[in-house]
Amino acid sequence: MVTKQDKLDIIKEFGANQNDTGSAEVQIAILTKDIKNLTDHLNIHKKDITSRRSLLKKVSQRRHFLNFLLKKDVNRYKTIIEKLSIRK
Repeated sequence: MVTKQDKLDIIKEFGANQNDTGSAEVQIAILTKDIKNLTDHLNIHKKDITSRRSLLKKVSQRRHFLNFLLKKDVNRYKTIIEKLSIRK
């Protein structure tokens, strides 16, 4: 789970201002942090099916935001991919 301080740091880095929690970049960054945390958890607890399901939901939600950003503005898509190093 992403803590409040982590969210504030992500908003400062990716948001347009301090209250920008709804932009696609901020939401993608928060989901990426959450996905990394869940992946680490599942490496330890391999049979935790509930966490695996929530991981898959978060990955598909991030994919949805990335597709939206790709259709909306390719440059923003490329910068967020580069900053978060999601794709190779």
